[in-house]
Amino acid sequence: MDKNKTYHEQKAIEYTKKLRAYLSELPAYVTTFFRGIEPNTQPRTRLAYAIDLKVFFEWLRQANPLFKDKTVKEITLDDLEHVETFDLEEYMEYLKLRESDDGLEITNSDTAIKRKMSALRGLYGYLFKNEMISTNPSVKVNMPKLHEKAIVRLDSDEIVKFLDTVDDGAVNMTDRQRKAHEQNRTRDLALMTLLLGTGIRVTECVGLNVNDLDMKNSRIKVTRKGGYEAYVYFGEEVCEGLKPYLEDRVNITDIVSGHEDALFLSNQKKRMCVRTVEKMVKKYAMQVTSTKKITPHKLRSTYGTALYRETGDIYLVADVLGHKDVNTTRKHYAALEDERRRQAKDAVRLREE
Repeated sequence: MDKNKTYHEQKAIEYTKKLRAYLSELPAYVTTFFRGIEPNTQPRTRLAYAIDLKVFFEWLRQANPLFKDKTVKEITLDDLEHVETFDLEEYMEYLKLRESDDGLEITNSDTAIKRKMSALRGLYGYLFKNEMISTNPSVKVNMPKLHEKAIVRLDSDEIVKFLDTVDDGAVNMTDRQRKAHEQNRTRDLALMTLLLGTGIRVTECVGLNVNDLDMKNSRIKVTRKGGYEAYVYFGEEVCEGLKPYLEDRVNITDIVSGHEDALFLSNQKKRMCVRTVEKMVKKYAMQVTSTKKITPHKLRSTYGTALYRETGDIYLVADVLGHKDVNTTRKHYAALEDERRRQAKDAVRLREE
């Protein structure tokens, strides 16, 4: 790992390399499409699009007799002209249940299908707009209708129990588990308190460097979606959760080269990865609730809900969470806004009793 590059710069390089590997297996005009969307998309988004488009072209080659003797790379723009709306509807049906290359059954939710179809619509839209194809059948396909889901979050008593579990450990731990917990206790408590007390994304959290932490002003500098930097402020509880870990962090030696600046280190003395944090959250959450699937994003929802209930300011919540569009925030917290509007009915008295 190049120590002169930030975590997010390193991840961008990683995604770009993977993207190029996928593009090498796709038709040349797909590369043109990705070049066109590059200024307005992030490397991770482009990689996800490439993976989704690879699934489509593989299906097209296998399902359509016109393309059975072609490789994916040999499918031309003229070939795409023969794809009709009902073909894409058949593809959507295929996405509900398909088989992977190694024979495993893969199911997709309506959300996942919509994302894959969005990638396909993006490709068709680009090619049509630039007059590389004469028709765009993707616009006639009805996208899956997504149903609003209730916000999954920890209640106030569950937050207390969650942090107590991180601090004290789970009940009935073995001696080995107790030793491992004690080894990582200050780190885990600092990390979980930071997630719950700021609402930052897990990618923003693992990307933090030591010098991104400003204890004097109670703030951290994070790299948001889109690559821009922002300061996020935290309260006294987060500060107290960080202090013990920072004292331990100073004494960690033999850190793997290129990871010296990382704030949160794994047991292998490398920067912690997203997957490790996800497993950590799951481990502690299982001791608190068996009915809620708690992930780092749900800890973010927990913070956003608490902030909105305390302030009633949806614009502040959007700003702190790093949502570029306040409508994104409204969508997530619509139920809470309805609750506040219902409360408003008794707030104004027209006549004194």
